[in-house]
Amino acid sequence: MPALPSERRSMTRTANARPLRPGKARLLFAGVLVLLLTLVADVVLRDGLARLSDLLFDAFQRSAPRTASADPGVVVVDIDEASLQRVGQWPWPRDQIGQLVDTAGQLGAAAIAFDMVFTEPDRTSLGPQLQRLRAQGLDIRLPPQLALDNDALFAATIVRHPVVMGVAPADEVGRELPPPLAGLSFAGTDPRQYLPAVRGGLSNLPVLTAAASGLGSFSFPPAHDNIIRSMPLVTAAAGQLYPGLGVEALRVAQGASGLVLRSTDASGERGGGPLALMSVKVGALELPASGHGHLRLHYSGMPHMSVIPAWQLLQSDAARLAAKVEGRIVLVGTSAIGLRDIVATPLASAAPGVNVHAELIDQALNQQFLQRPDWARGAEVLVAVLGTLLLLLVLNGSRPLLSSAVLLGLLVAVLGGAWWAYRRHAWLLDPLPAVLCLLAVFLTLLPTLLFIGNREKRFVRSAFGRYLSPALVERLSHDAQALKLGGESRPITVLFSDIRGFTALSENLSPDALTSLLNRYLTPMTDVLLAHEATIDKYIGDAIMAFWNAPVDIAAHPRKACLAALGMVAAVDALNRESGGAIRIGIGLNTGEACVGNLGSQQRFSYSAIGDTVNLASRVEGLTKFYGVTVLVTGAVKMQATDLAFIEVDRVRVVGRSEPVVLHALLGNADLVADPAFQQYAQAHAQMLARYRAAEFDAAALALQVLREFPVAASLAALHDRYADRLEQLRAQPPAQWDGIFTATAK
Repeated sequence: MPALPSERRSMTRTANARPLRPGKARLLFAGVLVLLLTLVADVVLRDGLARLSDLLFDAFQRSAPRTASADPGVVVVDIDEASLQRVGQWPWPRDQIGQLVDTAGQLGAAAIAFDMVFTEPDRTSLGPQLQRLRAQGLDIRLPPQLALDNDALFAATIVRHPVVMGVAPADEVGRELPPPLAGLSFAGTDPRQYLPAVRGGLSNLPVLTAAASGLGSFSFPPAHDNIIRSMPLVTAAAGQLYPGLGVEALRVAQGASGLVLRSTDASGERGGGPLALMSVKVGALELPASGHGHLRLHYSGMPHMSVIPAWQLLQSDAARLAAKVEGRIVLVGTSAIGLRDIVATPLASAAPGVNVHAELIDQALNQQFLQRPDWARGAEVLVAVLGTLLLLLVLNGSRPLLSSAVLLGLLVAVLGGAWWAYRRHAWLLDPLPAVLCLLAVFLTLLPTLLFIGNREKRFVRSAFGRYLSPALVERLSHDAQALKLGGESRPITVLFSDIRGFTALSENLSPDALTSLLNRYLTPMTDVLLAHEATIDKYIGDAIMAFWNAPVDIAAHPRKACLAALGMVAAVDALNRESGGAIRIGIGLNTGEACVGNLGSQQRFSYSAIGDTVNLASRVEGLTKFYGVTVLVTGAVKMQATDLAFIEVDRVRVVGRSEPVVLHALLGNADLVADPAFQQYAQAHAQMLARYRAAEFDAAALALQVLREFPVAASLAALHDRYADRLEQLRAQPPAQWDGIFTATAK
């Protein structure tokens, strides 16, 4: 039911109140603040967040491991469970280990590196055993040519071959380490000044160290989840720098005397920032360093690498292994579970530790490295900022579904970019800062926007839903920013209607009866208009103003306005039959350009239309009383609803306009147009007007008499009477100049 006049005034005040909504500037400010806080958190919590980044890069490596070498330059001699069963429990006598070294050397190994350390003398040597027996009173004599010291035998074997012995720097062990065997030269600052150092570690017996060609550190760096992702190229311990086991094996295999360590302050390198080790050059090979002198390992799994059980090198037919050993670096390690050299890698939850050194050697030989460019951090922050600002712009002007789609697209783009960088260039670009910023801004602002949006929708629907079209209410509920001063010029069709003789009618009714009458009348009128997609502008007492094609586009709006007018006439007829009343209405329609929007003041405004098109529609509605027809439309309306039943009424200069307008009476829908009787009447009516405009007033009067005989003439009796009076005056006093245009003197 339409609101009572007092209710409408209250609703207008409510509608004119502007709903609170954060402006674009405030939204952007809040989003930028969340962005900055997230970037600060990323810096403060970098160590913890780096764990997530590591897991992501691990997933990259599992999805696309490094291309494996078809013929790796490294081979592993594995002290596996089978070797322990065949040779005996560990530790083996050193003369047997020496035999293993001798066999590998004779088979042409480029270098032999031990992923282990021999810290104690061999207790199986005959010398210590003989002393123990003699201490028990046994006088045992052995041939002088029999070797009594297995460690000496082992050292004698080592000195004949390119052997790299392992050392294990560690803070937990304070033993003094022997000096490194590799010569070191520095490009830039000596890394001992900035690399973290340990106090000591474990090393081999001096006799073994003295016989070795190299010393290499095989200690794995500690990791929060015990996954080996990198290896130190050099390790600082007790004031010395020890090459990694793989690096030292590469040096010995190439016959190089030393290493070149390049720092960030070396000539030609970038300046500024904390000192760091950039690269390690070993012979003809150069290995990039990151962090504290570490190499980020790019795992392949080494599927084509030969793994030789140690027991096979101790057999008499070991020569058959020459093809697997010759020219390669031999790493001696263990996969036996009891010897505790099993580690986790991004590709495997359990792998022999010696395989990690093999991975380093293989990618050094092939120069295939994972790298984190110097500009990586800046690029990550830039992507985070730009992506988040783009998301902010979308959040500010779009619906949640579109914003969610954009967020998903940005996340896919960021992660896809990181994946592309890894696959195409082997770059490690961290997408986590951008992902965190995007999620933080989205999850912070979207709930706020949804809350505000829902509040605004409730406000708009409660304030406007009772007297605006559903299309307008829906549009405003999704865009409450439309409730601002201003308008747009667009083609609309305007309808004015009122009750004939309402003033006289209201004088004879009490206020309650008048209110009841208005409600009973306005309710069906409103239903008809809204059913035909009208926007009801206002109720002015008994009068109604409505329009079409604003704020949303309405196809064929002049025709829909005509159908609405016919529906209002039918609704009044039904109301009169039900109540026994005699309400008569007049409706005027015009179409054209008008200014449509929220019009008024900063304190009070409403959605309306203004302009000549609106004024003319009002004048047309006023002329319905003069011509005695129910619905009058302009020629512009009639031209866009040609399938409906019209007759031309007159050409009129309305008050306030110099240009005449052609008026047509709307009599019915397409069914009436198809009626032969109406077609005959329309033709006769057109002939009457033609004679009238040709100043053939006698002939026009005769034609008018013919019109009165048609059945449809009953509803147009007042129009016919108006023309009869006019023709009588014109016949009595023919005008000197005649253009057939009537000039209205009243609104």
